[in-house]
Amino acid sequence: MMRKHILLASLFITLRLLIPSPPSATASPLHKRNTDTRLEIFPQVHSWDHSPLAEILTRDQQRVESLRHRIVMGGNNKSQTPPLLPTNTGSSSIPLTSGLSIGSGNYYVKLGIGSPAKYHAMLMDTGSSLSWMQCKPCVIYCHSQADPVFDPSASSTYSKLSCATPECSSLKAATLNDPACEADSNACIYTASYGDASYSIGYLGKDVLNLSPAAGSGSGSQQRFTFGCGQDNQGLFGRAAGILGLARDKLSFLSQVASNGFSYCLPTATPAASSSGGGYLSLGSSALSSLPYKFTPMLTDPKNPSLYFLDLTAITVAGKPLPVSPDSYRVPTILDSGTVITRIPAAAYTALQAAVVKAVSGKFAQAPAYSILETCFKGKLSEMAAAVPRVGLVFRGGAGLDLLPRNLLVEVPEDGITCLGFTKSPTIAIIANRQQQTVNVAYDVANSRIGFAPGGCH
Repeated sequence: MMRKHILLASLFITLRLLIPSPPSATASPLHKRNTDTRLEIFPQVHSWDHSPLAEILTRDQQRVESLRHRIVMGGNNKSQTPPLLPTNTGSSSIPLTSGLSIGSGNYYVKLGIGSPAKYHAMLMDTGSSLSWMQCKPCVIYCHSQADPVFDPSASSTYSKLSCATPECSSLKAATLNDPACEADSNACIYTASYGDASYSIGYLGKDVLNLSPAAGSGSGSQQRFTFGCGQDNQGLFGRAAGILGLARDKLSFLSQVASNGFSYCLPTATPAASSSGGGYLSLGSSALSSLPYKFTPMLTDPKNPSLYFLDLTAITVAGKPLPVSPDSYRVPTILDSGTVITRIPAAAYTALQAAVVKAVSGKFAQAPAYSILETCFKGKLSEMAAAVPRVGLVFRGGAGLDLLPRNLLVEVPEDGITCLGFTKSPTIAIIANRQQQTVNVAYDVANSRIGFAPGGCH
């Protein structure tokens, strides 16, 4: 009977994702069927070791399809502008780690929530606005996570937010899903759904936020933070506790820590890097001027004001632009930490593919496509490093990403092949996390510009 309740609840939540309902005083979908019932949590393990790379790439494609629909069709019904962020002249830095050790192709930071503070691995996502983490009692479902699940009842400073609060009214803009209200408590219920069929549903709450113990004493320590307390969490989150949303929105982590910008460096995604760290997420204006960044304009789509758009103007191979028309690059382009593989327009991909094949195929035999990766060769990445040409992504104003072999290629060890870490996209382009690794990236939101500084994570 207990398992039947879980299955019925999950089906109900899935239907709510497909047909969101407006805010109303309805019976909560999170309400327990019996006050004496204890719902068992069945661990859901998604890891890089147990889940093949093909699954992660499939999920990556599903995320991209969702972003494509959102960008092409318009995420909101009416035009909006990004929120005006308060100025923060301080700076705090948090270690940023490859998610391989917790079963994710993305990157995580450890943040403290509650009094006393309990630290949790949160996946950083510049394409998401609402931050959320799994919370006890996990009324419907919590997946297995690396840290103990947050228990709001054990925090002296946690509080649920009601449907009458401004934060609840802001959920539609942050999640593109209407909030709901719990009938007996008027508690605000959020739905955060993602393009890969992952989702989190729970109560909107507020508690004290603490940065990682390794962080400085700058802004962001010991302040109230609004986040989702997830009671039904399904999908490919690895063993992370939840999502840290860094998009431009009133409810995002960016806005709430009173920061006018942030910067990060994604460490190389290898098992060794995932255990040793090496990356960082820095908050505040001083994080934007500590390195010799080259900047490109940060653009805004009024129908998708939370995403980070920029203009890709060229791709170079061995210092020479690909032989394609400049018009080939004129598609909406975003910088996104939550996408793994970069998407570029078809004409540019075909030309890049030809250049890489010409350089590599003389020494390494071509192999069949692997999942969404069409251009593959037999051999290890380390063996091909000397054969691949230098590739650069050039943005408006001259800023760019100079790609090392590890940024350009993706190794599939179990198949003994290495593939070009790009794929084509018909209507949008996405600069993904593989191509950003070991590059310092600055989001100067106050001045609407994005900067890049090579040289590894400092």
